[in-house]
Amino acid sequence: MGSVGATTIGSLVLPTPVMNASGTAGHGLELHPYMPLSELGAFVVKSLASFPWSGNAAPRLHPTPGGMLNAVGLQGPGLEEWIATDLPQLVSVNARIVVSIWGFGVEDYVAAAGLLAPVASQLTAVEINLSCPNTKSASDMSSRHGIFAHDPDLVEEIVRQTSDVGVPTWAKLSPNTHLLIESAQAAQRGGAEAVTLINTALGMVIDLSTGLPALGNGGGGLSGRSIHPIAVRAVHEVATHVPGLAIIGAGGVTTGSEAIELMMAGASAVQIGTATFAEPRAAMRIHHEMVSWAHERNVTHWSEVIGCAQRGGLVGT
Repeated sequence: MGSVGATTIGSLVLPTPVMNASGTAGHGLELHPYMPLSELGAFVVKSLASFPWSGNAAPRLHPTPGGMLNAVGLQGPGLEEWIATDLPQLVSVNARIVVSIWGFGVEDYVAAAGLLAPVASQLTAVEINLSCPNTKSASDMSSRHGIFAHDPDLVEEIVRQTSDVGVPTWAKLSPNTHLLIESAQAAQRGGAEAVTLINTALGMVIDLSTGLPALGNGGGGLSGRSIHPIAVRAVHEVATHVPGLAIIGAGGVTTGSEAIELMMAGASAVQIGTATFAEPRAAMRIHHEMVSWAHERNVTHWSEVIGCAQRGGLVGT
């Protein structure tokens, strides 16, 4: 099947607009047996900190109608271990590597960026995860910050202080705030070339047999098809109000049509997340469906689709 062409995200040109979403495909080659990672626009690594982290107490996952609730809590080996073990494997299969980083404070993000700078030549971009809802539980209200993406001043500071890795930076923002546009503007001021919209929506499930929250952390992040309209709204709002800032759309994409919808709203690329758990090859299927959709409508380049909702619709329809 022929390609519709590459897509541009800030200073980057990726051969396809489809990648995985961080946290849904592991830290290394977990998905490679199911599809060549080099065929993705980029492979986005599960979020890593400058230190190892064990994550939240079990249970961590719970199914919901149209998706799932998770409170994994960013479990990971830390960047030093990842650089030593997983990075060489990803390089060996020619993956375009986007590293997602997180931390409990500004200094953690700076430390993570510092560890990545020496290997920047092997990376495509850094995605700054400012929006995970699962790193601060109700029982841990000490010095840890909650969702950084809810504070535009912190967004700008963290992005600015992590922007010297040597590759483009993207800021992953939260749908759980009325300050989404302000946070996107702050990320742009800080030097981000793009924002990833969206991370999970806050949610909770109560276990009817116990009367207690079903997840060990209490609440968690809702993902899957049920949050797709939230993602479309977020992408459209930021595309409308923050000109010049590229957008990667994420949230409930399970079909090519849903991916195209995010691009019409203003996204230059899309990420596939929860669908991968049920179908490890979902990203490739979705890309094929997108290409078929484009060929049926004589679309020759993704730029014809990106942001057409702000331009009066798709030309020729």
